[in-house]
Amino acid sequence: MITLDSAETDESPLRRPPPSSIRGRLAATILGFGTLAIVTCMLAPLVGTTPISLARALDPSIPFDQNVDAQIFFVARLPRVLAGALVGSALAAAGVVFQAMLRNPLATPFTLGVSAGASLGAMLVIIFGGALALGPFSTVPAASFAGAAAATAVVYWLATRQGHAISTSVLLLAGVTLNSFLSAIIMFVQYLADFAQVFRAARWIMGDLDIGGYDTLIASLPLVIVAFALFALLPSSLNLLSVGRDAAAARGVDVPRAQRLAFFSASLATSAAVSLAGPIGFIGIVVPHLVRLLVGVDHRIVLPASALFGAAFLVACDLLSRTVLAPVEIPVGIVTAMIGGPFFLWLLVRKS
Repeated sequence: MITLDSAETDESPLRRPPPSSIRGRLAATILGFGTLAIVTCMLAPLVGTTPISLARALDPSIPFDQNVDAQIFFVARLPRVLAGALVGSALAAAGVVFQAMLRNPLATPFTLGVSAGASLGAMLVIIFGGALALGPFSTVPAASFAGAAAATAVVYWLATRQGHAISTSVLLLAGVTLNSFLSAIIMFVQYLADFAQVFRAARWIMGDLDIGGYDTLIASLPLVIVAFALFALLPSSLNLLSVGRDAAAARGVDVPRAQRLAFFSASLATSAAVSLAGPIGFIGIVVPHLVRLLVGVDHRIVLPASALFGAAFLVACDLLSRTVLAPVEIPVGIVTAMIGGPFFLWLLVRKS
């Protein structure tokens, strides 16, 4: 059985290695996974149905309106590569945090209803909002983030009604129930819409990185930065929370504060990612487990490694989505599910 409770293993979070050892492993991990992410993001914009020259794309002597290579590189491909890196890192890191907080290896960024809330918000605008816009920004990402925030607030209120600490069991049950309820509303809204609206909404729900510009990316970036700033405060607490609340409290962790920080930071990262690219599944469950196989269970290593590997993984999946059946583009959410599903089944069999 896959478990995060590693109190009896050689890499238990309760066994503190020397700080110099952690610093060395962290530096090596960031170097390795960071190099992978950077190389993937540099090569991905150069690959596509139309071959381009990077030297020509970056040549300042050619006017931009006459430089087809530059237009393809900077307008068509680079925004989606940057979006893929941002979304992949946010979902992978949020998956690590949710799994540790809930002590559930099957927890994902979408377990607690955040994705369903975001999807409902986007669906309402797509079907009933027409061509609304907030200045240069589309209202779809804004409505998606608002829906995710509302779902997060409802789940948090239900999980803290009995006291200041978050009840992880109530949190999980409330999230799953809200997810099912909002999914039913989404289907009802689709039933009321015409075919063209349903098609557009269905494509968004499949997950897609074809954002077509930098405006939406810029709007989501501050939210992801805040989420990662909060993630930086969590690794040591997550090591102990993954063992148990009592063990964490006995070692000086303010459990209610750590739970709230983990819940809101992971929910914020998930909301920003879904508002940018739609609900792209399996990143938040496959990447953390794969990273643990490579670097162990210490969240001081796992969290940054998952963020970097998640960025590289989603950019690579998006590259496949736009090239494997070119000129037809497959929604990237389908590619991540087709890769992640069999991998996770293999992981379950291997662990059994």
